[in-house]
Amino acid sequence: MNALSNAALRAVRPMDEPLLRVAGLGKHYGERIGCTDVTFDLWPGEVVCVVGESGSGKSTLLNALALRHEIDAGTLHYRGTDGTLHDLSTLDEAHKRRLLRTEWGFVEQNPRDGLRMNVSAGGNIGDRLMAVGARHFGDIRSKARHWMAQVELDPARVDEMPGAFSGGMQQRLQIARNLVTEPRLVFMDEPTAGLDVSVQARLLDLLRSLVERLHLAAIIVTHDIGVARLIAHRLIVMQAGRVVEAGLTDQVLDDPQHPYTQLLVSSVLPV
Repeated sequence: MNALSNAALRAVRPMDEPLLRVAGLGKHYGERIGCTDVTFDLWPGEVVCVVGESGSGKSTLLNALALRHEIDAGTLHYRGTDGTLHDLSTLDEAHKRRLLRTEWGFVEQNPRDGLRMNVSAGGNIGDRLMAVGARHFGDIRSKARHWMAQVELDPARVDEMPGAFSGGMQQRLQIARNLVTEPRLVFMDEPTAGLDVSVQARLLDLLRSLVERLHLAAIIVTHDIGVARLIAHRLIVMQAGRVVEAGLTDQVLDDPQHPYTQLLVSSVLPV
């Protein structure tokens, strides 16, 4: 299975304008650099993977982009459904929360961090609908069952607790929870980490299908080059908080230019 093709990348750019614009973004922790001078555009329907070893700054970048961390430098703009480009640094907390509940999603590395473990599978999915005003129990339950089916979970298990599901199933449940409000952009932090190879392959196939079918844009953090090759249109390679290489996935992985990328591709670096 190859990475999504260049033709597919062009196909996901029906608009002349990017969905997310990142310019000179930086986040510091005292004297320590979390990430610095990150610049890129994300287009509607495009998948970008941020790769690098542990401590490279990729998770810091993801959390800054998802408005979980305040940025210290640069600008971050998002194009709304009306085509208006919004400066995210000017949004108040109420507008940020609404954005995160509707047009954005965030998939945690550990599904237990992204699910309410004491609430049923259907309740987890329905939570997000209720947060945006849904109140009719029958409709909420119906949509929960629908989205369980979309992520290849048995809708008959709608009343079961997340703890009754395997790790891979919990991750798919978390994905359903995020997608029920039909977001335009989803952030994912190592979504396949810790899963068996067969479970990982099934989850990747599901993600590829959902991205293409729903025209989702996604920013995915991973240390796994194989995952990046299978799902990403473009790669951003980070080392010590800085972007050292970026480009189309096949281009970066088949002809890496930076020494760090060359080492990463040859699996020399520990993760």
